[in-house]
Amino acid sequence: MKIQNKHWKVYKISEKGNFREINEDYVGCAFHEDSSLLVIADGMGGHNAGEIASKIAVETLLSYINQIKEPNVEKELITAVKMANEEIFKKSSESLDYSGMGTTITVSIIINDFIYIANVGDSRCYVVKNNEISLITKDHSLVQELVDSGAITEEEGKVHPSKNIITRALGTSKDVEVDIYKIDSCDITDILLCTDGASNVLTNEEILSIIKSYDGSEVCNNIFIKSLEMGSRDNISVILCRGDS
Repeated sequence: MKIQNKHWKVYKISEKGNFREINEDYVGCAFHEDSSLLVIADGMGGHNAGEIASKIAVETLLSYINQIKEPNVEKELITAVKMANEEIFKKSSESLDYSGMGTTITVSIIINDFIYIANVGDSRCYVVKNNEISLITKDHSLVQELVDSGAITEEEGKVHPSKNIITRALGTSKDVEVDIYKIDSCDITDILLCTDGASNVLTNEEILSIIKSYDGSEVCNNIFIKSLEMGSRDNISVILCRGDS
């Protein structure tokens, strides 16, 4: 699916993959005259609760976008993510079926010359600049903590049996800590958000190769296909935001 505004073209895909019965990922975007918002979430919880949590997260962010304006973008973005957290936490207390549900969230807002990114969990945001890819977000996961402590290497982390355990999520407690990043958009050609259904099985270099090899929606389609080929057992969602050439 392609969406376009004055400066950026956005392509997205969200599929359940080959092993899950339902798709607990949820993606969305919104555009205004001088800004673009991308958001991706990966839900967790039994009895379809993950599907509900991720949808609440994305829809809450999108409904708040009109209030996110300079010069306090970071502050307003944190407020929006915390609001989503509160909505999910409240919903989880209404039924035993929803108890303990949660979701990751990764948000990117492009305003004028800057890109603002918020992250909770292990969904990721990458940017491509000068034909090189950089991972902007840092996973809130058990494996990342083990890598940071030196207990395991990054290569060992890719095949660690606990790589799906996250240490921070929306909806699992009344409050949540939100990571915020601000980067200059100069020379950035692509922004890519994805859930761990892709990032757990593809290297940064493999993702970059696909970004460089295909146009628009074909990037999302080929990341999905490649993730399946590499054995992904999860839902797979990708948003690509590409600057006008």
